Amino acid sequence: MKKIQVIIVDDCQDTRETLGRLLTFEENIEIIGYAEKGSEALAMAEKLQPDVVVMNINIKIKMPEMDGIRATELMRERVPEANVIIMSRHEEVDYLRRAMLAGARDYMVKPFSGGDLAEAIVRVYTPKKLRVASSREVLIEKNKTITFFSTKGGVGKTVIATNVAVALAQKPSLKVLLLDLDLQFGDGAVFLNAIPQRTIADIDYSGSLNDEDIKACITFHESGLDFLAGSMRPEQAELVHIEAVKQIIAYAKKTYDFVIIDTQNQFEDMSLLALDEANEIWLVVSMDLPTIKNSKLCLELMTQLGFVNKVKLVLNRAGADVGLVDRDIQETLGMSSSFKIPSDGKAVIGALNSGKPFITAFPQSKASEGIMKIIETLTGIKQEHVLHKSWFKKFWYKIWRRK
Repeated sequence: MKKIQVIIVDDCQDTRETLGRLLTFEENIEIIGYAEKGSEALAMAEKLQPDVVVMNINIKIKMPEMDGIRATELMRERVPEANVIIMSRHEEVDYLRRAMLAGARDYMVKPFSGGDLAEAIVRVYTPKKLRVASSREVLIEKNKTITFFSTKGGVGKTVIATNVAVALAQKPSLKVLLLDLDLQFGDGAVFLNAIPQRTIADIDYSGSLNDEDIKACITFHESGLDFLAGSMRPEQAELVHIEAVKQIIAYAKKTYDFVIIDTQNQFEDMSLLALDEANEIWLVVSMDLPTIKNSKLCLELMTQLGFVNKVKLVLNRAGADVGLVDRDIQETLGMSSSFKIPSDGKAVIGALNSGKPFITAFPQSKASEGIMKIIETLTGIKQEHVLHKSWFKKFWYKIWRRK
């Protein structure tokens, strides 16, 4: 088995040696080099082509013109196969944001144990041939996390995320969670016509988070879907800690067959976390020039962040009557759409005003047909439009399954 080859970059020799000693106990990790400065690390990485580079954010002490952030940016350009882990003594959100935008795959706050570092190295490393293989997989596997993202409001991201989640949850064999991480202005509860008794902001963050704390804040929807709502008021979003959200997502991944995450329309901390944790990122694009322009910029940034290989385009309100066709979008964005939701304003708006997902309110609509094709792709099973006839039966099946 090939070992994960690692370079350690730190301006302090004692730190470099300590980290090296800690990692020597890991059978699947090999230290192939140590560097003191950013320029030295770049030259070494270009020559040795490491799998992972562990980079101290503060190497600017010895080399002011290139701190760990700048070295990471250049590493991404010159050695794109290297996965960078940033080390820092700073927990501030600004440092995390800068590190992620520079192309870092993980961010670790000192002090940490050798076990923590080894886990991070294994987590960010994916052999090239495995990346290729994963892109050819048929999506019938369970335990999949899908993060929905869009560049602006009004393109239908939350509508599609909600309907996909509900349609998946209609299958008795699947356990599905919809996680609303648009913490200030999330609309998941509205689109589900749900009034959550507790939300993600009600979780007790004062101590260590456990599974029971998370379960207590999950709302069971009549469709069979589990739903963890965002905060009910914008100011409550500040109560939600990013480290706790990491634990929530970890719990969801081990508990559910599908985890659907809705996000804000910007690259803020929670969205970056959701993008990083996802198996797939579904970028929702509507057929108008401003959205397409912003989506192109979004894909460029996702390429820099190392996310683009798991991006799938979801084309919403698809139709030839808007003056744009699929070829226009493919040529502009450099990739074709994976899924299409036909333009069907009557069904979608009617469902929103009735407080029901359109997949159940209007199961025979064109929009519902688009959702059903997505479900067939995800599950490998062809489905008929019978969701609205089986809610009650499957609702009680889910209740029985939990006992």
